Amino acid sequence: MKRQKITEALKTRKILISDGAWGTFLHKKGLKPGECPELWCVDRPGDVLDVAKNYIEAGADMIETDSFGGSSFKLEHYGLAERAAEINEAAARISREAAGEDHWVIASLGPTGKMLVTEEVTEEELYEAFKTQAVAFEKGGADAVCVETMSDIAEACQAVKAAKENTGLEVICTFTFEKTAKGDYKTMMGADPVSAINAAIAAGADIVGANCGNGIERMVDIVSEMRAVNKEIPILVHANAGLPRTVNGEVVFPETPEDMSAFAPKLAAAGANIIGGCCGTTPAHIKAIKEALKK
Repeated sequence: MKRQKITEALKTRKILISDGAWGTFLHKKGLKPGECPELWCVDRPGDVLDVAKNYIEAGADMIETDSFGGSSFKLEHYGLAERAAEINEAAARISREAAGEDHWVIASLGPTGKMLVTEEVTEEELYEAFKTQAVAFEKGGADAVCVETMSDIAEACQAVKAAKENTGLEVICTFTFEKTAKGDYKTMMGADPVSAINAAIAAGADIVGANCGNGIERMVDIVSEMRAVNKEIPILVHANAGLPRTVNGEVVFPETPEDMSAFAPKLAAAGANIIGGCCGTTPAHIKAIKEALKK
């Protein structure tokens, strides 16, 4: 069976469910601080597959990949820059295996950590790094690229263009916003939700949205702002399980599955089309969100 494109499916299904946190899950499986999470796709594929399967079993319609830091720039810290294509293809293949033919794989592509504004990297260099990832994702069986946790519009647009111009994958682009002292929302680089999504759409994004940085309650405001200026574009939200706190020296995310699921209908009403989780969320959170939206 040939899968519909995600954007086509959304024309008949108002809400789709995405997955939750990967890093949180991998740390519970033994990922050590300073260890490369993406290398697990090659060295410990069974553990990565288990993460993906757990989200499918929880009711997710789509799952990401263990490739958030899979750019050559990020992998360079581990001496793995030359293995970027191999690692990203492996990440996509693992999630494809878990997803089967009835679910979508939205391959995770995060920021490089390099700053255009300080000229430590060029747009051309970013484009090439993102192209390597996107091409590998498609070869590994992904359905879409999820450009996520972006704060710099220019970097995000290079990622979107690299995927659109070199693959047949759908492209999702999400930014991370924080609430300012004035009560509005901006990325670390000062971009507001409207400017961010407009730029991503102009670059070719099929789906836009927000992830990380906020619990699900604040995401309602962000989605409302986006939806007010664009009634048509599908919006994806991956919210944290609340704002992180340090308890006994450990970072914890306080929102329970019940806490997050209580706001899921409000997020859908605000205009979100795809709802999942980010830091601190688990399969239990995804299952609760799906059940709340069914009602």
